[in-house]
Amino acid sequence: MKADPSAQLQLLDVQALDARADLLRHQRASLPELAEIASLTVGRTELDNKARDARIAVDDLTTEQEKVDADVEAVKARRKRDRDRMDQGLVTNPKDLERMGHELESLERRIASLEDEELELMARLEDAQRDLDGLLGQVAEADQRLAELATSRDEKVAAIDAELTSLQGERATAVEGLPADLLALYDKLREQKGGIGAAELRQRRCTGCQLGIDNAELAVIKAKPVDDVVRCEECSRILVRTPESGL
Repeated sequence: MKADPSAQLQLLDVQALDARADLLRHQRASLPELAEIASLTVGRTELDNKARDARIAVDDLTTEQEKVDADVEAVKARRKRDRDRMDQGLVTNPKDLERMGHELESLERRIASLEDEELELMARLEDAQRDLDGLLGQVAEADQRLAELATSRDEKVAAIDAELTSLQGERATAVEGLPADLLALYDKLREQKGGIGAAELRQRRCTGCQLGIDNAELAVIKAKPVDDVVRCEECSRILVRTPESGL
């Protein structure tokens, strides 16, 4: 392939712009915010699941406590009714009085047992509510941090995208006048060779693969016409000769 030496040098300018664009795209894809957002999102999901379980525990204990409260009130109402009947002299039969006395004792024991159960449930409910409040606080903190990270990410992405847009304009200018076959070869090699399609031959070294070129090969390159498009023997990239090539 033939190409004017100035076009080959121009190709190095295109390569520099493309390399800068690749670096920016890599930076955009590997922003530290992205990794932290991903990690926090996983952690927040776990917190959400724990908070859901804690909320269920609080609801269950609340329902249980309400039932015990209702039982206590019902037994106390029964006790009051029996006492009122006895105090008002409505029960006169000795056997009935004895039976009601035993029943009142039983009611007192039942009330004491239920009140103990109430206290235990209240303590458990307080602990469960404290756990739930703690988890909800952690969820809120995670949400706040996620919002901060999203803002930072969006600002950085916007800045990178703006620079990429500028580089696209510069590249469009840089490729003007380049032979179509040379540009097509460059684009193909760039895709195959990790983003580097053209490299400078600098101080007897290919700056694409960073390998030195032996004297025999250098002599072959030196003998080629200046408009020959030279390829690196090791990496096959377009090798652009410059005054710094050491030929």
